[in-house]
Formats: sequence, C-alpha cells, structure tokens
Amino acid sequence: MKSYVVDVIDETNKVSTQDQDLVISVLQTALDKESVENESELSVTFVTDERIQEINKQYRDKNQPTDVLSFALNEGDEIINSEEMPNLLGDIIISIPRAEFQATDYGHDFQRELCFLAVHGFLHLMGYNHDTELNESDMFTKQEDILNEHGLKK
Repeated sequence: MKSYVVDVIDETNKVSTQDQDLVISVLQTALDKESVENESELSVTFVTDERIQEINKQYRDKNQPTDVLSFALNEGDEIINSEEMPNLLGDIIISIPRAEFQATDYGHDFQRELCFLAVHGFLHLMGYNHDTELNESDMFTKQEDILNEHGLKK
C-alpha cells in the first residue's frame, strides 16, 4: 500500500475529528485510484464563506463565495518535485457553510457533501475538468465510484 500525506486544516473549528478522518480516508482512496506516486502530499483547508470569497477574488477575479477551490502545485512547465522532496500535489479549500447548505439543499448528509467537495477538488488537482459533457461525465463517475466505496451515497 502506498503512503500519502493529507494535511487537514480547519480554520472554522467546526469540522469534527471524525469528519476530518473520513475526508482523509476518502482522499487516500482517490489517490490510490488515480495511481498517484508514493509519498505524495496534498492539503485540505476548511474555511468560512468570507475567506473562500477572498481567495476566489484574489486568484480567480470572482468576488463571490464558492464551495471548493483547488490549486495545483505541479502544473505547467515548472516541476517542484525532486528526489529529496515529496510530490506536492496542491491545496483544496472547502467552504464549510456552503457544504452545510448544499447537503441540506441536495438532501444528503454533511459527510457526503464534504467528501464530495474534497474528491471534486482532488480530481481538479489531477487535471480533470467538467468543461464538456464528456469530461463532466468522466469526472462525476470517478467521484461517485470513490464516494460509493466509503458508503457515501446520494
């Protein structure tokens, strides 16, 4: 079994240790399914709507909150990786108020929505997108497969 590091930071102090552990477990499944190299690392930060709006404005020029943002570290021509360093994949930022609202709005529990957003952000780090129907279908099928492995059904 490969070894991955998933760092979790809860700026809201609202996400239970159990929910954080579930997110880590789901992301480790996603890392395995995507055959990510051993010793890879990523971070997940839980934030408020105000904080994610600041980040969205700063990096995407969109002055509104969103549910999840992803920032890949190893994209483009610059490779940050070296023999001595782990493979740093990037950062996933999740709005906890949005996750709570969407869970209620979509009629499933908070854990499922939280893990859905984490996997969605992870797949963006891996280069997946939902810009066409085909890409969206591929990405959402992968998301559901990973969530279903953890019993996180709609």
